[in-house]
Amino acid sequence: QVQLVESGGSSVQAGGSLRVSCEASRFIYNLHCMAWFRQAPGKEREVVGTIDPAGKTTYVDSVKGRFTISQDNDKITLNLQMNSLKPEDTAMYYCAAEPHRKGMYCPALRQRDFRYWGQGTQVTVTS
Repeated sequence: QVQLVESGGSSVQAGGSLRVSCEASRFIYNLHCMAWFRQAPGKEREVVGTIDPAGKTTYVDSVKGRFTISQDNDKITLNLQMNSLKPEDTAMYYCAAEPHRKGMYCPALRQRDFRYWGQGTQVTVTS
């Protein structure tokens, strides 16, 4: 069992930056596919980006060049650095984890494939 706890959500002006984090209950990142999702009011939850056990990241087109997923050296904290924020980035942000298995391609996982979820942290971007 893995518990995930997000933090760092806040209100920020458009063009600003914010970093949200996801702390795991134990060392997992070299054994799991990890992802950040977001859900805006009235919209479906969508993937923001993924990171595989080797540290390779992928991002949805709408955040490429603005958002960066990274892991702290302690390997229990996953970060999402968000720059050049836009009002359309306003959403609840969730981290998710799924144990990695041989042959698994993390970017191909759908929302329903992730076993562990955090409770979310709210990001609001004002214009």
